[in-house]
Order: sequence, then structure tokens, then C-alpha cells
Amino acid sequence: MSTYKNINRIFCFALVIFAFGFGGCVNDLDTTPIDPNISDKDNTYKDLYDYEQGLAKLYAGFAVSGQQGPAGNPDLGGLDEGASQYLRKYWEFQELPTDEALNGWADPGQPALSEITWNPSNELVRILYYRVTFQVTLCNQFIRDLSEASLSSEEDMARIRQMKAEARFVRALAYWHGLDLFGNGIPFTTEETLVGSTPPSPPASGFGGTEIFDYIESELMDITSNDSDEQLKAENTAFVGQADKAAAHMLLSKLYLNAEVYIGQSKWAEAKTSLDKVVAAGYRLEDRYEYNFLADNYLSREIIFPIAFDGVNTQTYGGMTYLINAAVGGDMSAKEYGTSGGWGGNRSTIELVKKFEDQFENQVDPRGIFFKEHNRENTTLPEFKDGYAVGKYKNVTSLGYPGSDPNLSFMDTNFPMFRLADAYLMLAEVEFRMGGSISDWSRIESLWDRAGVPQNIQSQYKAAASVDPAQFLLDERARELYWEGHRRTDLVRFGKFVKDYNWPFKGGSPTGNASIAERYNVLPIPGTELVANPNLKQNPMW
Repeated sequence: MSTYKNINRIFCFALVIFAFGFGGCVNDLDTTPIDPNISDKDNTYKDLYDYEQGLAKLYAGFAVSGQQGPAGNPDLGGLDEGASQYLRKYWEFQELPTDEALNGWADPGQPALSEITWNPSNELVRILYYRVTFQVTLCNQFIRDLSEASLSSEEDMARIRQMKAEARFVRALAYWHGLDLFGNGIPFTTEETLVGSTPPSPPASGFGGTEIFDYIESELMDITSNDSDEQLKAENTAFVGQADKAAAHMLLSKLYLNAEVYIGQSKWAEAKTSLDKVVAAGYRLEDRYEYNFLADNYLSREIIFPIAFDGVNTQTYGGMTYLINAAVGGDMSAKEYGTSGGWGGNRSTIELVKKFEDQFENQVDPRGIFFKEHNRENTTLPEFKDGYAVGKYKNVTSLGYPGSDPNLSFMDTNFPMFRLADAYLMLAEVEFRMGGSISDWSRIESLWDRAGVPQNIQSQYKAAASVDPAQFLLDERARELYWEGHRRTDLVRFGKFVKDYNWPFKGGSPTGNASIAERYNVLPIPGTELVANPNLKQNPMW
């Protein structure tokens, strides 16, 4: 693994929060500032360093669960702090209801994720909704405060403008999560929205509108424009965990790739334009596939935007501590994965395992990182050993050393939210969507060669693509990107989430159901939120 990127592992993750007002979408939560005596921004921000700390809180909103960590003084009161962490809930809703993962815990609301049987009263739906809206609220307030900043030097003010662009990126990312999961009917607020006056309203067009899509697009276009006063850092120049223009182009690509789902209009050409900018940004594939998922993956040249973690400084029972511990249990050695003890929760489905095997059940694609001493079949949902364990993420460095926490309780591994390999696969999909087939195999072949996929298997993959390119692309995205938080979105885009595809426990049956109700393509607005905010309406079919 190259050391050219040996810079600060985490971008200014000082856990400082400022006073802000909450309205509507989080008004039934027990949420308070870190210091109740702080009442306005003049008491919070004295110099550039203070503003950097405020920005760090926005990035940390994806990584930690409160002001103290790992427990105590949470962002959102009245909830299990570790279980309410942003990445943990986002990952669960992107992976557990799919063909890639199952969870066997009996916590309230948890089995419904693997079974896709949730409803508006589900506690986990409520937590995810609050996390997204809380993150937007934080960003709005910080952008207001940045707009009033008056520092003495032009150099400091230039950094203030750049920080504003970063806050707008973080907000756009949270809004994309909200749009993808809940649709256009979520509360829509910006820094211009009056705080605490009335509960926030959804866009005028409601669930079927385009306002949030259009807003995300316009924000990302502006903060990547060379003519804008508020620009992100140039491509491939940011600290680890800090957004640069490539991260924004990657997010814009995701928005365009799923435009038919979000707004009923295809945006393939626009997706290609954004993806071409990502590919030209100077990122490159890591020499080894697994280097992207280890405790020193801050060195990865491939990861465009991670959620950054540190076993000493960003302690949480969500995030990568959850992802690694929940995947370890049964007959596995916790030490091998850099943890003091597994939680035995998440494992693979047989459908995921099959994507790496030949017809004789022999694994032929090295990218499948499984612990195979457990059962291959998924017979019982609560039994962790019913399904191969997934060892993709480890709190161990590329040199074999454990993470920085001496107790191995909290993880150093960063979560690779956006990486170059995904851009390669999205470009192949765009080519197929626009022309009906895949002709440029060079980038996909580079993924196979990097991972050591045998030539005869590569030929078989290409043959499958010639027969059914859509199915090949969906399968290949699983082989390359499994457990990276993309699968639910992919299945919805390919029309395979609620129909025409079966996997264990889909719909609540151990043998699965090929088709379930269409309403599960989006999550419902939590029932408690509809009571708290009369401006909101429930999503269609819910």
C-alpha cells in the first residue's frame, strides 16, 4: 500500500457542537446543545479554529453518536445511542433487506429489516429518519453561522467560503440519503428556513416531485464550479475524510444514475459526464482489493470519500465498530479481525455466496472474503452460523498489526463510502443503459486482474454479459461492492428489490418470496413524525 497519502488520518474530528434551534422534524427528540449556556454563534466561534471544529462536527455526524462517545450525551435522546449512529442505520437499511446480508438479532424492529416487513411504527425506520433530518439541521445552522463570519484576514475568509462548500456537500449527501430512502416527501429546509417558527414542510410537489433532486443537483454543481465563490478543494487534494470535488462528482453521479427511480427521468448522459470527471481526478486502484477494507485504509489511493474512524478518538458502538464486531462470532477468532470479541449478528446470504462460485459450489472469484466453517445455507434467521460469515472488514493493518485501541474495542478502519471501482462499474452501466451492451471492458478487467480473478472466469463473466448485461452488472456490483452500503439502491434501480428475485427470508419466509409489496421500494415516514408535524403526509401505499 502506497504511503504517499500519509497525512492526517482523520480530518479535524473535534467533537464540538454549537447552539442551534430545532423545529418540526426533530422537535419530539430530547436534543440539546453541548453547553446550555451557549446561546448564539458569537459565543461559539471566535476564530478560524472554532469554525473548523464546527465543520468537524458535520463530518463526524456520519461517524459518531454524540458529544462524548461511545455512550453518554447522545445527539438524539430517547434512543439506544450505539444503535442510533448514522452509518450503522444507513448500512443496515442498504444491506440487511437485500441478497447480501442477514442479521439474527431479536432487538425491537431488527428482524423486520432482514424480512422486509417493516411499517411506520418500526423503531429503526424512525432512527434513520431522525438521523438524516438531524444532519440536515446541523448543516443548515452551520451554514447560517458561516454566512455571518467576519475574520480579519482574506486567507481566513477564503477558508470560510471553502468550509461553506463542504457543509453544503455534507447536507447534499444527507439529502441524497433521505431522497433515496424516503422519497421527495421529507421535510425540506435550508439555511434560509426560519428556525423554530413552524414545523418544516415537504416540497410542494410532495412524494412524486423533483424538488429535492433538483436542489441536490444545483448544490453539487455550484460547489464544483470553478466560477463559484464557494468551492470544494480540487480533486485529490483533500485530507482523509474531507470532501473534494471528486467526492461531489461521485455523489452527482449517484444522483443521475438513479434519476429514473427518483424523478422518472433518465440522466445517463449527465451521469457519464460526472463519472468521467471522477475517473480523471487522479485516484487509482489499490494494488490489492482487501487493502480498501483494513485498519490503515486511510492510505488507499482508491477511496474517494470515506467516513473516517479512529479507535481512540472516534469511539462509537455504531460505525465500523458495529460493522466489524457484528460480522464476527461463532467459530471465528476475534483477534484475527482486530477485535476483542464479536457480536455475532450479520452474515451472508447464500445468494451472495453463489455469485463467487462455479456450478460445483467451488469459489472461483477471490473477492468473496468468507469464513466458511459455518453453514452455507440460511435456515434459521437468529442463528449466526446459518450463513457464511463475511470477513471483508478488519481492524488489522496491511502489515498485520491491530488497530490503535489497546483494548481492541473500537475500530480504526474507515468506511469506503465512495471508491474508484464503483465509478468504473457505474460507467459500464451507463454504457449499457445508453447503448444496450458493454463494449469497453478495460476498466472492469482492471478490477478482475487486481483481485486475481482467473482468465477463464473472466471469460464466463463476459459471456454472461452478452446474454443479459443488466443481470451481469447487478451481479458484478455485488461481487465488487458487497457490504459497502449500495445494494438496496442497486436492486431498486434494476427493478429486482420487490419483484423477480428471491433470497432467504425476503418477505418473512425462510425460503424467501420473489415478489413482495411495491411499497417497500421506499421507507414510510415514521408514524410519530406524522403526529408531531401535521405538514407531512405518509408516502404512497403506506
